[in-house]
Amino acid sequence: MSTKKTNARPARRQGPGRPGGISQGRDQILDAAEAAFAEFGYVGTSMREIANRANVTTALATYYFGTKEKLFEEIFLRRGLPIVEERMAELSELKERKGRSIEVRDLVKTYLAPILRLPRTAESRNFLRIHARLHMEPEEFGLRLRRKVYNESTKAYAEAFHEALPHLPLKTLYWRLILLVGSTLYVISGTHRIAELSGGACNPHNVDEFGEHIADFVCAGMLAPIGLVGDVAEKSRKRPLHQMAIRR
Repeated sequence: MSTKKTNARPARRQGPGRPGGISQGRDQILDAAEAAFAEFGYVGTSMREIANRANVTTALATYYFGTKEKLFEEIFLRRGLPIVEERMAELSELKERKGRSIEVRDLVKTYLAPILRLPRTAESRNFLRIHARLHMEPEEFGLRLRRKVYNESTKAYAEAFHEALPHLPLKTLYWRLILLVGSTLYVISGTHRIAELSGGACNPHNVDEFGEHIADFVCAGMLAPIGLVGDVAEKSRKRPLHQMAIRR
């Protein structure tokens, strides 16, 4: 039986498809992008830079993620959402265990725990740097991501702090919760200013040390009476100008 040679070509696939060349996983591109965003920020990072770090073509990175904004969002969601889920689970367990006798320090440590428990890896440090940098990125872009990831848990913790401190207005507790977030982001930003100022006595990489100090600081702030700054300002206004020493 003879076989007939055919010159027919395989049917051409219609529509966009995966670019040819080396096959690389999405996670490899995500990790490379995370490192680039941590170093240069969202605005300062290009898809070409990400592709070069991942050792893939720009076309492949675009195939997987579409745009730089979508890639950044996926990076933020893949690590941010588990932090929120863990934070909410910790809060739920705390309420079940302590009921209405929850103390402020319990809430502070529960809020911080998911970040303090992150693995001490380069990938975790990159995410934390991105997280800290997000406040310097285009405002609407950063706000949209923070809303998507953190709004629910932040509101839940504000209500929990209000239950523990019912004498304080909810408005005040929102301010104090944001100051907790701000101080945490500054320390995890990787600037290492504390190490320089303290002559090396303070180690920003010591998570246990950082956790205890920020818990002490935030608890004191949460428990502080209202109006201390206003009282000082009022007293200053009442003093004659010539009696007010200027301190440098």
